[in-house]
Amino acid sequence: MQKINLLVLVVFMFAKCSTTKTTSLTPDGFPSEMVHFVSYKGNPVFTATGTNTWDNEIRERGYILKEDGMYHLWYTGYTNIDSVKWLGYATSPDGYNWTRYKDNPIYNLGWVEDMCVIKSDGMYYMFAEGKGDTAHMLISTDRIHWTEQGNLDIRKADGTGLSKGSYGTPFVIKEKAVWYLFYERDDLGIWLATSKDLKVWTNVQDDPVLKMGPEQYDRYAVAMNQVVKYNGRYYGYYHASAYKDWHEWSTNLAMSDDLVHWKKFSGNPIVGNNKSSGILVNDGKRYKFYTMHPEVNVYFPVTDSLP
Repeated sequence: MQKINLLVLVVFMFAKCSTTKTTSLTPDGFPSEMVHFVSYKGNPVFTATGTNTWDNEIRERGYILKEDGMYHLWYTGYTNIDSVKWLGYATSPDGYNWTRYKDNPIYNLGWVEDMCVIKSDGMYYMFAEGKGDTAHMLISTDRIHWTEQGNLDIRKADGTGLSKGSYGTPFVIKEKAVWYLFYERDDLGIWLATSKDLKVWTNVQDDPVLKMGPEQYDRYAVAMNQVVKYNGRYYGYYHASAYKDWHEWSTNLAMSDDLVHWKKFSGNPIVGNNKSSGILVNDGKRYKFYTMHPEVNVYFPVTDSLP
Protein backbone atom coordinates (compact mmCIF):
# COMPACT_ATOMS: atom_id res chain seq x y z
CA MET A 1 0.00 0.00 0.00
CA GLN A 2 1.48 3.32 -1.04
CA LYS A 3 1.80 5.81 1.82
CA ILE A 4 1.13 9.43 0.95
CA ASN A 5 1.46 12.53 3.10
CA LEU A 6 -1.85 14.34 2.71
CA LEU A 7 -3.94 16.81 4.64
CA VAL A 8 -6.49 15.50 7.14
CA LEU A 9 -8.91 18.32 7.78
CA VAL A 10 -11.40 17.63 10.58
CA VAL A 11 -14.68 19.47 10.16
CA PHE A 12 -16.54 19.78 13.44
CA MET A 13 -19.94 20.25 11.81
CA PHE A 14 -19.66 16.75 10.36
CA ALA A 15 -17.87 15.07 13.27
CA LYS A 16 -19.58 12.08 14.86
CA CYS A 17 -16.81 11.01 17.24
CA SER A 18 -17.72 10.96 20.93
CA THR A 19 -14.10 10.98 22.14
CA THR A 20 -11.06 13.06 21.27
CA LYS A 21 -7.91 11.26 20.19
CA THR A 22 -4.54 12.29 21.54
CA THR A 23 -2.85 14.51 19.00
CA SER A 24 0.85 14.23 18.21
CA LEU A 25 2.54 17.10 16.44
CA THR A 26 5.05 17.34 13.64
CA PRO A 27 8.25 19.27 14.47
CA ASP A 28 6.68 22.48 13.10
CA GLY A 29 3.46 22.08 15.10
CA PHE A 30 1.02 20.48 12.65
CA PRO A 31 -1.14 17.60 13.96
CA SER A 32 0.41 14.44 12.54
CA GLU A 33 -3.01 12.95 11.74
CA MET A 34 -3.49 15.80 9.31
CA VAL A 35 -0.56 14.93 7.09
CA HIS A 36 -0.27 11.13 6.92
CA PHE A 37 -2.58 9.26 4.54
CA VAL A 38 -2.75 6.09 2.50
CA SER A 39 -4.28 5.66 -0.93
CA TYR A 40 -7.40 3.56 -1.45
CA LYS A 41 -6.49 0.45 -3.43
CA GLY A 42 -9.43 0.95 -5.81
CA ASN A 43 -8.38 4.41 -7.06
CA PRO A 44 -9.48 6.23 -9.12
CA VAL A 45 -13.11 6.10 -7.98
CA PHE A 46 -14.51 8.54 -10.56
CA THR A 47 -13.18 9.56 -13.96
CA ALA A 48 -14.11 11.39 -17.13
CA THR A 49 -15.81 9.27 -19.77
CA GLY A 50 -13.03 9.64 -22.32
CA THR A 51 -15.67 9.29 -25.03
CA ASN A 52 -17.82 11.61 -27.15
CA THR A 53 -19.83 13.07 -24.24
CA TRP A 54 -20.17 16.50 -22.63
CA ASP A 55 -17.89 15.22 -19.82
CA ASN A 56 -15.23 13.67 -22.02
CA GLU A 57 -12.87 15.28 -19.45
CA ILE A 58 -13.35 16.53 -15.88
CA ARG A 59 -11.57 19.49 -14.40
CA GLU A 60 -10.17 20.89 -11.17
CA ARG A 61 -12.16 21.10 -7.94
CA GLY A 62 -15.40 19.21 -7.66
CA TYR A 63 -17.24 19.05 -4.36
CA ILE A 64 -18.75 16.28 -2.21
CA LEU A 65 -21.34 16.46 0.58
CA LYS A 66 -22.62 13.44 2.51
CA GLU A 67 -26.29 13.77 3.40
CA ASP A 68 -29.23 11.42 3.95
CA GLY A 69 -26.99 8.37 3.74
CA MET A 70 -25.66 9.31 0.27
CA TYR A 71 -22.60 11.04 -1.12
CA HIS A 72 -23.37 13.88 -3.50
CA LEU A 73 -20.72 14.92 -6.01
CA TRP A 74 -20.74 18.01 -8.23
CA TYR A 75 -18.12 18.12 -10.93
CA THR A 76 -17.10 20.06 -14.04
CA GLY A 77 -17.28 18.37 -17.43
CA TYR A 78 -16.00 19.57 -20.78
CA THR A 79 -14.94 18.29 -24.22
CA ASN A 80 -11.68 20.18 -24.75
CA ILE A 81 -9.64 22.80 -22.94
CA ASP A 82 -11.30 25.71 -24.73
CA SER A 83 -14.90 24.44 -24.52
CA VAL A 84 -17.56 25.67 -22.10
CA LYS A 85 -17.42 24.04 -18.64
CA TRP A 86 -20.75 22.60 -17.46
CA LEU A 87 -21.96 21.24 -14.13
CA GLY A 88 -22.43 17.52 -13.55
CA TYR A 89 -23.82 15.55 -10.63
CA ALA A 90 -23.28 12.02 -9.33
CA THR A 91 -24.24 10.05 -6.22
CA SER A 92 -22.77 7.13 -4.30
CA PRO A 93 -23.95 5.01 -1.36
CA ASP A 94 -20.40 4.40 -0.13
CA GLY A 95 -18.10 7.06 -1.56
CA TYR A 96 -16.41 4.61 -3.91
CA ASN A 97 -18.99 3.58 -6.50
CA TRP A 98 -20.58 6.52 -8.31
CA THR A 99 -23.62 6.85 -10.57
CA ARG A 100 -23.94 9.83 -12.89
CA TYR A 101 -27.28 11.66 -12.80
CA LYS A 102 -29.44 10.58 -15.75
CA ASP A 103 -30.16 14.14 -16.90
CA ASN A 104 -26.60 15.52 -16.77
CA PRO A 105 -25.44 18.18 -17.17
CA ILE A 106 -27.62 19.64 -14.45
CA TYR A 107 -26.64 23.21 -15.38
CA ASN A 108 -25.67 24.27 -18.90
CA LEU A 109 -26.70 27.94 -18.95
CA GLY A 110 -23.22 29.16 -18.07
CA TRP A 111 -19.66 28.27 -17.19
CA VAL A 112 -19.23 26.39 -13.86
CA GLU A 113 -15.95 25.04 -12.49
CA ASP A 114 -13.92 24.99 -9.27
CA MET A 115 -17.08 24.92 -7.17
CA CYS A 116 -17.74 24.55 -3.47
CA VAL A 117 -21.16 23.91 -1.91
CA ILE A 118 -22.45 25.06 1.48
CA LYS A 119 -25.82 24.27 3.03
CA SER A 120 -27.27 26.98 5.25
CA ASP A 121 -30.83 27.24 6.59
CA GLY A 122 -32.12 24.66 4.12
CA MET A 123 -30.57 26.32 1.07
CA TYR A 124 -27.59 25.10 -0.95
CA TYR A 125 -25.13 27.79 -2.00
CA MET A 126 -22.65 27.06 -4.75
CA PHE A 127 -19.68 29.34 -5.25
CA ALA A 128 -17.96 28.64 -8.53
CA GLU A 129 -15.58 30.01 -11.10
CA GLY A 130 -17.13 31.20 -14.34
CA LYS A 131 -15.77 32.17 -17.72
CA GLY A 132 -12.86 34.56 -17.42
CA ASP A 133 -12.02 33.21 -13.94
CA THR A 134 -14.83 35.23 -12.38
CA ALA A 135 -16.46 33.96 -9.18
CA HIS A 136 -20.25 33.68 -9.14
CA MET A 137 -22.97 32.14 -6.95
CA LEU A 138 -25.83 29.74 -7.63
CA ILE A 139 -28.54 28.51 -5.24
CA SER A 140 -30.63 25.34 -5.01
CA THR A 141 -33.15 23.70 -2.70
CA ASP A 142 -32.66 20.14 -3.98
CA ARG A 143 -28.97 19.86 -5.01
CA ILE A 144 -29.94 19.38 -8.68
CA HIS A 145 -31.75 22.46 -9.95
CA TRP A 146 -29.59 25.58 -9.67
CA THR A 147 -30.43 29.25 -10.18
CA GLU A 148 -27.75 31.75 -11.12
CA GLN A 149 -27.33 34.71 -8.75
CA GLY A 150 -24.66 36.61 -10.65
CA ASN A 151 -21.00 37.43 -10.19
CA LEU A 152 -19.69 38.15 -6.70
CA ASP A 153 -19.28 41.85 -5.89
CA ILE A 154 -15.84 41.90 -4.26
CA ARG A 155 -14.45 45.21 -3.05
CA LYS A 156 -11.22 46.50 -1.59
CA ALA A 157 -10.91 47.14 2.13
CA ASP A 158 -11.97 50.76 1.63
CA GLY A 159 -15.13 49.74 -0.22
CA THR A 160 -13.98 50.62 -3.75
CA GLY A 161 -14.18 48.04 -6.52
CA LEU A 162 -11.42 45.61 -7.40
CA SER A 163 -9.19 46.44 -10.33
CA LYS A 164 -10.06 44.67 -13.57
CA GLY A 165 -9.00 41.06 -13.86
CA SER A 166 -9.86 37.60 -12.68
CA TYR A 167 -11.05 36.58 -9.22
CA GLY A 168 -11.58 32.85 -9.21
CA THR A 169 -11.36 29.54 -7.31
CA PRO A 170 -13.77 30.72 -4.60
CA PHE A 171 -13.95 28.83 -1.33
CA VAL A 172 -16.43 29.97 1.32
CA ILE A 173 -17.00 29.11 4.97
CA LYS A 174 -19.63 30.54 7.28
CA GLU A 175 -19.15 31.26 10.98
CA LYS A 176 -22.13 32.63 12.87
CA ALA A 177 -23.51 35.41 10.65
CA VAL A 178 -20.35 36.07 8.64
CA TRP A 179 -19.35 34.49 5.33
CA TYR A 180 -15.62 34.24 4.56
CA LEU A 181 -14.50 34.07 0.94
CA PHE A 182 -11.05 32.95 -0.20
CA TYR A 183 -10.25 33.72 -3.82
CA GLU A 184 -7.26 34.04 -6.15
CA ARG A 185 -6.32 36.54 -8.83
CA ASP A 186 -4.55 34.79 -11.72
CA ASP A 187 -3.40 32.24 -9.10
CA LEU A 188 -0.81 34.79 -7.93
CA GLY A 189 -2.00 34.84 -4.32
CA ILE A 190 -4.97 34.04 -2.07
CA TRP A 191 -7.14 36.91 -0.79
CA LEU A 192 -9.82 36.92 1.92
CA ALA A 193 -13.08 38.91 1.87
CA THR A 194 -16.13 38.81 4.15
CA SER A 195 -19.85 39.42 3.79
CA LYS A 196 -22.95 39.45 5.96
CA ASP A 197 -25.50 39.63 3.16
CA LEU A 198 -23.92 37.63 0.26
CA LYS A 199 -24.30 40.76 -1.86
CA VAL A 200 -21.12 42.71 -1.13
CA TRP A 201 -17.79 41.14 -0.17
CA THR A 202 -15.09 43.34 1.38
CA ASN A 203 -11.40 42.46 1.58
CA VAL A 204 -10.03 42.12 5.10
CA GLN A 205 -6.82 43.51 3.59
CA ASP A 206 -5.78 44.31 0.06
CA ASP A 207 -2.67 42.13 0.14
CA PRO A 208 -2.94 38.34 -0.18
CA VAL A 209 -3.32 36.41 3.06
CA LEU A 210 -1.32 33.57 1.47
CA LYS A 211 1.43 34.40 -1.00
CA MET A 212 3.43 32.40 -3.52
CA GLY A 213 6.87 31.10 -2.55
CA PRO A 214 9.55 31.61 -1.59
CA GLU A 215 9.78 27.82 -1.76
CA GLN A 216 9.90 26.23 -5.20
CA TYR A 217 6.76 24.08 -4.81
CA ASP A 218 4.41 27.10 -4.78
CA ARG A 219 6.59 29.65 -6.51
CA TYR A 220 4.36 30.19 -9.55
CA ALA A 221 0.73 29.71 -8.44
CA VAL A 222 -1.49 29.24 -5.37
CA ALA A 223 -5.27 28.85 -4.86
CA MET A 224 -7.28 27.77 -1.81
CA ASN A 225 -9.30 24.57 -1.97
CA GLN A 226 -10.72 24.14 1.53
CA VAL A 227 -10.45 25.62 5.02
CA VAL A 228 -11.76 23.79 8.08
CA LYS A 229 -11.44 24.16 11.82
CA TYR A 230 -9.82 21.71 14.25
CA ASN A 231 -9.20 22.36 17.97
CA GLY A 232 -9.75 26.08 17.54
CA ARG A 233 -7.28 26.47 14.69
CA TYR A 234 -7.89 26.74 10.94
CA TYR A 235 -6.28 24.38 8.47
CA GLY A 236 -6.30 25.18 4.78
CA TYR A 237 -5.11 23.13 1.91
CA TYR A 238 -4.31 24.78 -1.34
CA HIS A 239 -3.09 23.77 -4.74
CA ALA A 240 0.10 25.23 -6.12
CA SER A 241 2.53 24.94 -8.99
CA ALA A 242 6.30 24.85 -9.09
CA TYR A 243 6.24 25.48 -12.83
CA LYS A 244 5.86 28.72 -14.75
CA ASP A 245 3.64 27.04 -17.36
CA TRP A 246 1.49 25.34 -14.63
CA HIS A 247 1.83 21.94 -16.27
CA GLU A 248 1.68 20.22 -12.88
CA TRP A 249 -0.01 21.01 -9.57
CA SER A 250 0.53 19.86 -6.00
CA THR A 251 -1.54 19.77 -2.79
CA ASN A 252 -0.22 21.76 0.17
CA LEU A 253 -1.16 22.66 3.75
CA ALA A 254 -1.13 25.80 5.89
CA MET A 255 -2.57 26.67 9.31
CA SER A 256 -3.87 29.85 10.92
CA ASP A 257 -5.34 31.16 14.16
CA ASP A 258 -7.28 34.02 12.54
CA LEU A 259 -7.74 33.20 8.80
CA VAL A 260 -5.41 36.08 7.93
CA HIS A 261 -1.94 34.96 9.04
CA TRP A 262 -0.91 31.56 7.68
CA LYS A 263 1.99 29.22 8.37
CA LYS A 264 2.90 26.74 5.65
CA PHE A 265 3.69 23.12 6.49
CA SER A 266 7.42 22.48 6.28
CA GLY A 267 6.74 19.14 4.57
CA ASN A 268 4.94 20.69 1.60
CA PRO A 269 4.04 19.61 -0.97
CA ILE A 270 1.86 17.01 0.71
CA VAL A 271 1.15 15.23 -2.54
CA GLY A 272 2.33 15.92 -6.08
CA ASN A 273 1.98 14.21 -9.45
CA ASN A 274 -0.89 16.54 -10.39
CA LYS A 275 -3.13 15.22 -7.59
CA SER A 276 -4.80 18.38 -6.37
CA SER A 277 -8.08 20.21 -5.73
CA GLY A 278 -8.92 17.99 -2.78
CA ILE A 279 -11.60 18.07 -0.07
CA LEU A 280 -12.31 16.17 3.15
CA VAL A 281 -15.55 14.28 3.76
CA ASN A 282 -16.69 12.66 7.01
CA ASP A 283 -18.75 9.48 6.58
CA GLY A 284 -19.69 9.17 10.26
CA LYS A 285 -16.97 6.63 11.04
CA ARG A 286 -13.87 7.87 9.29
CA TYR A 287 -12.58 10.72 7.20
CA LYS A 288 -12.10 10.39 3.48
CA PHE A 289 -9.87 12.80 1.62
CA TYR A 290 -10.65 13.18 -2.08
CA THR A 291 -8.39 14.71 -4.70
CA MET A 292 -10.32 15.93 -7.72
CA HIS A 293 -7.88 16.75 -10.49
CA PRO A 294 -7.68 15.26 -13.11
CA GLU A 295 -9.71 12.34 -11.67
CA VAL A 296 -11.23 11.54 -8.28
CA ASN A 297 -9.04 9.57 -5.87
CA VAL A 298 -9.69 8.85 -2.21
CA TYR A 299 -7.30 8.48 0.75
CA PHE A 300 -7.62 7.52 4.43
CA PRO A 301 -5.77 8.41 7.64
CA VAL A 302 -2.84 6.05 8.07
CA THR A 303 -4.25 4.81 11.39
CA ASP A 304 -7.48 3.60 9.78
CA SER A 305 -7.99 0.07 8.52
CA LEU A 306 -8.85 0.04 4.85
CA PRO A 307 -11.94 -1.75 3.46
